Amino acid sequence: MAATEPHASLPLPDFTAPVKLLFVVAPYYRDIADNLIAGAATVAQSAGATHDIVEVPGALEIPTAVRLAQLRANYDGFVALGCVIRGETTHYDTVCNDSSRGLMLLGLDGALIGNGILTVENRDQAEVRADPGRMDKGGGAAAAALHLIALARRWAAPRGGVGFRTGPAGAEFRIAGDGGHRA
Repeated sequence: MAATEPHASLPLPDFTAPVKLLFVVAPYYRDIADNLIAGAATVAQSAGATHDIVEVPGALEIPTAVRLAQLRANYDGFVALGCVIRGETTHYDTVCNDSSRGLMLLGLDGALIGNGILTVENRDQAEVRADPGRMDKGGGAAAAALHLIALARRWAAPRGGVGFRTGPAGAEFRIAGDGGHRA
């Protein structure tokens, strides 16, 4: 059982500039969603980040809401929160696969997203994973978004160390930067 397997967690990054997250929540199972939000909010606060919350009808709408916010609002990163519990039809597979695929495509296109959409077999699994005192998948999703924000800031502009950038016509040139790891 994966829940009992030991795993490593990275320490939260340090930020020198404010961080603002958007939690995009599908509250279909309200109690599960509330626990995911609580875990994500605690982690965000621990890193000094602020957050806003928007709700959408279901997990399939989360990627669209993230994309709208990415285009029309000013957030550093996004935390997708929701729960899909297997039912009697193949709709479960569609919702799980398409919501995950949508978030992945947005991430590959530059959106900084922590995916906290639970995909579980039953309510008991959802409750354990959402509970901030147990598996805290909401907190884990917020931490993932924060780590991606830190990486994006680290690689956004030179700060005194040496690196390479691609210039016009694909020519590489050296840049100087301090190589610092603070975001």
